Amino acid sequence: MKHVKWIFVVLLISSLTSFVEKDKPTGGLNVGDVAPDFKIESTSDKQQSIDLNDLKGKYVLLSFWASYDAQSRMQNVSLSNVLRSASHNNVEMVSVSFDEYQSIFKETIRKDQIVTPTCFVETKGEDSGLFKKYRLNRGFSNYLLDGNGVIIAKNISAAELSAYANKTKG
Repeated sequence: MKHVKWIFVVLLISSLTSFVEKDKPTGGLNVGDVAPDFKIESTSDKQQSIDLNDLKGKYVLLSFWASYDAQSRMQNVSLSNVLRSASHNNVEMVSVSFDEYQSIFKETIRKDQIVTPTCFVETKGEDSGLFKKYRLNRGFSNYLLDGNGVIIAKNISAAELSAYANKTKG
């Protein structure tokens, strides 16, 4: 009986610890923050660039990822697939990879069939100003911004994005 009490105490303490950790803010920015502006240029043949400020007035999904981070890569693909649907054209996706090699980025985009015209690579990786500005960690993040550039959702799943996009349509 004595061991059962100790097991119960240990379980209680560990569950309280995990509850407290869930309430701790994660790395990066949080819901309600204004997303920092940035400009990023493509290093591909198409010479495209995007300035986040130019997207004001639109809902924007910022997806930060890297090919070496399987979870963020899978999340990027699933979010891209949701927005590829014709019924979800009210959200603009800006996808930024932190792969250090352009060749790895291009191959990953090809394999994952990412067709967004706003998919970029930041070849400085975790040393880039953008990585630091958004206070990203390995594991990365995605952010859904409203028309004023305010973060309204963080680390949104594909199902949540689909529901949200359907709700804001029109």
